[in-house]
Amino acid sequence: MTDNHILVIFGASGDLTYRKLVPAVYDLYEQGKLPEGFALLGSSRTEYSDEAFREKMRAGIEEFARRPLENDALEEFLAKLYYQAIDTKGEKSYGKLKSRMDELDEKHATDGNAIFYLSTPPSLYSVIPKYLASHGLNKENGKWRRLIIEKPFGYNYETAHQLNHDLLAYFDEDQLYRIDHYLGKETVQNLLVTRFANGIYEPLWNRNYIHHVEITSSEDIGVGDRGGYYDSSGAMRDMIQNHLLQLVGLTAMEPPQIIEAHAIRNEILKVFQALRPIREDDIATHTIRGQYTSAEVKGELVKGYRDEHEVPDDSRTPTFVAMKFFIDNWRWGGVPFFIRTGKRLPTKVTEIVIHFKQTPHKLFVDECDMPTDMHNKLVIRIQPNEGTLIKMGMKVPGAGFKVEEVNMDFHYSDLNEAYLPTAYERLLLDAMQGDQTLFTRGDAVEAAWKFVDPILEAWEGEKSDQIPLHGYPAGTWGPDVADQMIGDGMTWRYPCRNLVEDGSYCEL
Repeated sequence: MTDNHILVIFGASGDLTYRKLVPAVYDLYEQGKLPEGFALLGSSRTEYSDEAFREKMRAGIEEFARRPLENDALEEFLAKLYYQAIDTKGEKSYGKLKSRMDELDEKHATDGNAIFYLSTPPSLYSVIPKYLASHGLNKENGKWRRLIIEKPFGYNYETAHQLNHDLLAYFDEDQLYRIDHYLGKETVQNLLVTRFANGIYEPLWNRNYIHHVEITSSEDIGVGDRGGYYDSSGAMRDMIQNHLLQLVGLTAMEPPQIIEAHAIRNEILKVFQALRPIREDDIATHTIRGQYTSAEVKGELVKGYRDEHEVPDDSRTPTFVAMKFFIDNWRWGGVPFFIRTGKRLPTKVTEIVIHFKQTPHKLFVDECDMPTDMHNKLVIRIQPNEGTLIKMGMKVPGAGFKVEEVNMDFHYSDLNEAYLPTAYERLLLDAMQGDQTLFTRGDAVEAAWKFVDPILEAWEGEKSDQIPLHGYPAGTWGPDVADQMIGDGMTWRYPCRNLVEDGSYCEL
């Protein structure tokens, strides 16, 4: 059950609130998962009346909500929405916010419980908690107060450490919910079940049976109108330091003693602490960075990264990154991990691929009468067409013992009765229920930055010209040199080879 509470969204006039947050809260309401005593208070510098805010959110819900739009339910939900304009950089303005919260607490019986969601620029991540605390809005006193922070959690280790210091000056760690929407995806959570609920996987999940682990997160879009932001960030900060390293943590972690937030997050932290630092001399060979160039994609000319809005003509910001690294612990000693991410690749797909070692003796041949050179694979598709796939050898019908690789797969779409909640639905509900399992802890954030920082310093330092920045045509799988990274005659898995024309289906 979810306690009565008020959800306060800072930055409520922004795109995230309109497209993701309020539609997700409506979807929870429509499913009966919100408490009876609930109110949502939007806040930002922009002036809105309650009614104007409700009408704006109505349009967002009608466009982006996934549950059926029932008129009565929608009107009932909108009646719980309110708005208070404040100067988020002015301490006195928070007095108005407190007064409005007290008023809504009495009207909707929210029992004094509150969640504060920072859907704001990162420059306000230290400011808002400070001013909330100056008005006592961080104090629990028999009720609970929680703070949700959107990424980025810092720009490097130093700023991440400072942000954690600032947050912990006013809120305890068990009040902080650092949200990473990747962790709200159903298949990310199913990774824990796949590993720890099935006796056939865990005995093989180690250096004795696994050749390497591959994680891909690709996007088919460019930077769009985010060129100014993206050019100061790049693929490493935007995707790898948070999303992909979190997937690495869940893939490589030891079994927790119990499925509970503290136990799970302890094991993820241990993975980050075991990441072998990439030495300066190895950065040029263990990391590959690329930048998309103009090309024709599906009959349309796509502009290159340096031609995007607000991107400098001489930018060296990578839009593609591939990395090789190791986890120095008993389970994974000597097993390479390969991760890659990029923009303007052929399709949008995120998946984890476990490549198992070959059989020690090759008994059979393939259709070309060559000895089978096959690595069994377990593919865990995070998005789209969520599911799991095992690639295994099977005898070709007929005479002899010729072997062909076949698929044994499961799609979540096969569960006709199953409703897959959006990441924000799941994570908002977890925050409402006080479950921090899928939220990032401060020490894990800092450990991830410690691993990434030396790479960024080499890329951005005085010797950065000695580390190549490869161009790759938009619509391809990145620089050709990335194909040689894995070695042993192997390369990356290239999903969605049979992508339909409109990109709506990406087979496992």
